[in-house]
Parts: sequence; structure tokens; C-alpha cells
Amino acid sequence: MSLVGGSHVVNHMYFMLLPPIFGALKADLGVSDPQAGAALGLVGVVVTALQLPLGYVADAYSRTAVLGLSLSMGALGAALTATATSYPWLLVAAAVTGLGIAGHHPAHYPLLAAATDPSTRGRAYSVHGFTGVLGFAAPPAIVGGASALGFDWRVAIGAIAAVGGIYGVVCLMTFRRAVSTDVTHPDPDQRPEDGLDVAAVPSRAARWFQSVLSSPAFVLLGILWFLTSVAAWGIKAYTAPLLSGTYGVADGTANLVVAAMLTTGALLIFLGGWLSDRVSAGAVLLVGYVALIGVAGLLAWGALPTVAALGVVLVLSATVDGSRPARAKLADALSAEGDVGKNFGLLTIGISGGGAVAPPAFGVVLGWTSIETVFGIIAGVGVLAVAMTLVVVSVGEQSLDGSTQPAK
Repeated sequence: MSLVGGSHVVNHMYFMLLPPIFGALKADLGVSDPQAGAALGLVGVVVTALQLPLGYVADAYSRTAVLGLSLSMGALGAALTATATSYPWLLVAAAVTGLGIAGHHPAHYPLLAAATDPSTRGRAYSVHGFTGVLGFAAPPAIVGGASALGFDWRVAIGAIAAVGGIYGVVCLMTFRRAVSTDVTHPDPDQRPEDGLDVAAVPSRAARWFQSVLSSPAFVLLGILWFLTSVAAWGIKAYTAPLLSGTYGVADGTANLVVAAMLTTGALLIFLGGWLSDRVSAGAVLLVGYVALIGVAGLLAWGALPTVAALGVVLVLSATVDGSRPARAKLADALSAEGDVGKNFGLLTIGISGGGAVAPPAFGVVLGWTSIETVFGIIAGVGVLAVAMTLVVVSVGEQSLDGSTQPAK
């Protein structure tokens, strides 16, 4: 679990490379708000496109092979970002970074499922979610800290690339030497008889899609993950601009506040995991989304005193992050053992799809209207998430009681 958690920190550091340096990219490379959003959206597009192929490899061949590819490409993408001198270079760096991010969830979730007992899996997912949010919090803190010390954004992003590369080497060596193949590789009985035969992939994918589509709750859960991701990426990418533009907070300070916000969300993930193991996962989701509507709505109002706005921002990310274990536990309950990697890959399409859509869309909204409108839309997404949660729970939550849960 610790190896997967560390990998999750690194993975989300790569995902959060660009938002803390949007302002610097505009100044140094002449990038507009829509262009910056498009670069971040490109990361999400690449991640989305590779979820199912890498989930298939993780389920049919090796989870650590997928993880190794992602760790190495992520470090390379971060290094390319740190050395970008033009917008086309930045787009290439974004594409490589997306490749580096894409394999983490398809590898992480089957690794965790193989290493944990179902009765404690909600808490395992809470630890996993906690480490991911720490990864999201790290780049704003590193960029803000580097700025306070007189270093520019390239030094900060280069430091992230170096840390990620070193961790990748240590992580993969430890998996190879200390972790059983029962965890790192799928059960031989669950591997397809034709292995990784490319010619067999279309028919196997068609059968898997049919099985997924036969579970309406799982499809609806994927839509819910997409809505959650849209809101989460709006929060991550545009809270600092909100603080700077609406409330007059300095850029470096705004990044540090965002880091504190994400850290607060990370801590509350543990509460979400504990509740997910003891009460209804649907209730945990509903409370979080209702809180999202209220908090984002207050910020969209734009008339809070600065001190009050800072206090409200601190709990903003927690409205989404606290329910991460509940979403993961619902997905786990609806997945057959041999399909965990592919199914979480499908759900990660929802996450990365939100990451592909939200930044460029919100960037266009910001260019046309105002940052307050962006947060009004985030509150509206929260309303849709509440409605979708009610539908998902009514269709599929009985699986959590064991009545329809596939054997693990």
C-alpha cells in the first residue's frame, strides 16, 4: 500500500504541474487563458485515451509493467515542462505527461484489491485518495515556496521531475524485490488464453463492453465520476485566479492557500473512508456534493470579505475529496475480480475526461465572462452530481450489502 501511495503522490504531482504556473506561462511564453486551459486539457485527453488499453494490460499481464511505464514517462514529461520555451513545446510536454499519468489508476486499483481485505478496502482507498490529494497539493506549495525563495517556476517544476524520477526507480526496485507476484500480476486463471494477442483484442473488448453496459449502475457511476472531475478540476485550476482576481491575494500566497486547501481535503479523505466502511456510501456522497454547492456558490457570489473567502476556500476541495473512498467502494462492489483494472480504467476515463473538458472549457468561460461565473458553473455541476448520486444509489448500492457483490 505504501508503494502505491507514493506512486499516487507522484502521479498527481504531474497532473497538477500546470495550474500553479498559469500566470508564469502567460508572462514567459505569451500563453492566453484558453491556451493554458487547452494544454492542461491535452493531458486529460491523453490520459482518457489510454485508460482502457493500459487497464487491459494490467489485468491480463502485469500491473507493475504499466506502473513502470507511467512513472518513467511522467518524470520525462515534467522535465520537458520545466524546459519549455514555446507553446508547441509545452503541448508536447503535456502529451508526454499524460502518458506518464495514464497508467497509474489501472495499475493502482488492482494492486490494492489484491493486497487488501474487502472489509477494510474503504479505508485502503481512503489512504490511496489521501496520497493523491497530497500530490495535488505539492506543486502549488513547491511553486509558491520557490517564488518566496527567489527561484522561478522552472526550478520548481524541475525539482518535481527529479523527485518523481528518483521515486520511480526506488518504487519499481522495491516491487521487484519485496512484493509477491500474487499482487503484482493477475491470477493465471484470469488471464486470457491468447495472452496479449493483438488480433484477439477487439472481440475481447466487445465482450467486456457488453458486460459493463449490462450494469446500469456502473455506467451511471462513470458519469458521476466525470461530473466530480469537472468540479474538482475547476477548483484546482481556478481557485488561485479567483483569490488573486476577486479578493486581491498575491499570486504566491494564493498558490500556498490552494496547497493548504488541498491538504485539508486530503485529511478529510480519512473521515470519508471511515464513514464509507460504516454507513451508506451514498450518504457520504450526498453530503459532499451538497456542501460543494454551498461553498462554490458562496465564492461565486464574489462579495465575501477576504478573510472569510480564505476560510471558505480551505474546505472547498474537501467537499469533493472526502467522498473519494465512497465512490471507489461503490465501483469495487460493482466489479468482478478479473475486471478491476479495466473497470477502474473506465471510471478513470470519467476522471480524466473531466480533466480534458473542464480546464479548456472554464478557460473559455473565463475569457468571455468572469472567474465568478466559473464558480457558479461549478456549483451547478454539484447540483447535477446530487441528482446522479440519487440515481446511482437507487440502482446499485445494494451491492455494498453483499446481496449482488461479485466474489473477490
